[in-house]
Amino acid sequence: MKKKDKIDNKKETAQDFVNVKDIKDKFLYTRDEKIISYIQINAIDINLLSKREKQTLARTLTAELTSERKTFKFIAVSRPVDISPLLTEYQNIISNTTNQKQKELLRHEIYSISNFALSGEVVERQFYIMLWEDYEEGIERDILKRAMEFASKLESSSIKCNILTENKIVRLCNLINNPAYTNIEDTSFETTIPFLKD
Repeated sequence: MKKKDKIDNKKETAQDFVNVKDIKDKFLYTRDEKIISYIQINAIDINLLSKREKQTLARTLTAELTSERKTFKFIAVSRPVDISPLLTEYQNIISNTTNQKQKELLRHEIYSISNFALSGEVVERQFYIMLWEDYEEGIERDILKRAMEFASKLESSSIKCNILTENKIVRLCNLINNPAYTNIEDTSFETTIPFLKD
């Protein structure tokens, strides 16, 4: 019996393992007949807030979320920091300057930042709210309304957020389920293999 279980586990596909049936528009459909919507919460640094501002934020957020009667899930995910905008900026400065010392310093900085990022030690936390319902015909409108109301509650507490669309849901699934996944910032759904040049 154990041998049969082992064989069945080997036949299980990645799609079966993660329980994803389809991802369309702003929704993830599961094989166990659920529909899921995700809200991404923009991080805030509470260390920049005074004690009174922290208390006000906590009270406002608590008051807003007490009206939420259905279950939701809070997800925190670590991902590699995207350093490409900084590297692009440095490359632009290098190409526009005639100061050789500045060029040398910037090249050294690009090398250091790249090595630091490739080490895997530089990660940022991303936060999400997951809302779900049992799937039935036409449920999309109801769950989207719920997601918009939830986002509105967060924004009334000065917490910026947005409802994830198809390509961002795919990225989130990869961040959660694929430990080898590295962040891809373009809008393409196809993964690419990066090449480093000297």
